[in-house]
Amino acid sequence: MKRVKAEHVQTNPRRVRKGEAVFCYIIMAIMCVIALFPISWVVLSSFKKDLLADPGFTLPQSIYLNGYIKVVTKLGIWKYFANSFICATIGMLLSIVMLSMASYVIARFNFRGKHIITACFMATMFVPASALTFPVYNLIKGMQLFDTRTGLIFVYACSGIAISFMVIRNYFATIPKELEEAARIDGAGYFQTFIKIMFPIARPGIFTAAILQWLQLWNEFYWASLLIVDRSKMTVPAILSQFTTSFSTDYNGLLSAIVIIIIPPILLFCFFSRFFIEALSGGAVKG
Repeated sequence: MKRVKAEHVQTNPRRVRKGEAVFCYIIMAIMCVIALFPISWVVLSSFKKDLLADPGFTLPQSIYLNGYIKVVTKLGIWKYFANSFICATIGMLLSIVMLSMASYVIARFNFRGKHIITACFMATMFVPASALTFPVYNLIKGMQLFDTRTGLIFVYACSGIAISFMVIRNYFATIPKELEEAARIDGAGYFQTFIKIMFPIARPGIFTAAILQWLQLWNEFYWASLLIVDRSKMTVPAILSQFTTSFSTDYNGLLSAIVIIIIPPILLFCFFSRFFIEALSGGAVKG
C-alpha cells in the first residue's frame, strides 16, 4: 500500500515540463505586451490628426499622413539621420577599439592596479551626465571643438563604456588560455595574438557590445543638445525639440518623427540578433 501511494504521489515529469513551458510562455507574452504597448501607441497616434482630441490607445478615425510628409520634406530629417549615423558610428568604433584592447589586457593578464582600473571603468556607470556637464563643456571649449561633430564624437567615444567593457571583458575571460600559449609557442606577439586569435573568437561579444553602444549613442540627447548649436549639425534626438515651442506642441509631427527614428535600431537588431544570442549563450570555444 505504501508503494502504491508513493507511486501516486510522484508527479509526471512531462506534466511538469508542460506546466513550466506554459508559465514561461505566459510571462514572455506579458513582457511582449508591456514592451510593445508604448511603441504601438506611438505608431497609432502618429496617424491621428489631433492627438488631444482623440487620445488614448485607439485606432485613428482617418489616416493622417501630413506629419510624415512634413518630417521628410520640410524638416529634411535625412540630414539629421546622416549626422546621427556619422557621430554614433565613429564614436562607437573608437570606443570599441579602445575597450577591446583594455578588456583583453584586464581579462588575460595579472598586474598591479588591475582591480583599481576595473573599478574605474565600472564606476562610470554611476556618474550621471549632468555631473560632467561643466568639465566636459570646458574641455570641448578649450579644444575649440564646440559646435562641431568632432567634439560630439570625442564625447561619444567616452560615453557609456561600463556596459561595453563588462560584456567584452567577460567574453575574453571565457576563452581558454591554451590558445594564447599555443600562439606564443608559434612566435606570435601580444598584438598578433590579440588580432589573429582573440579578436576572431571574441567577435560575438565585441559585436554585441558595439551594437549596444551604437544604440545608446543613436538615442543620446543630452550631449547632442548641449554641444551642438548649429541646426544643420544636430542629431536626430536633438532635433525633436524643434516640435515644441513655448505656446504649442506639434504632436503629429513629433510622433511621426519618433516612428521614423526608431526604425533603424529595430532593423539593426533584427539583422544582428544572432550575435546577441551567441554572446549571451556562452563562449565561442567548445572543448
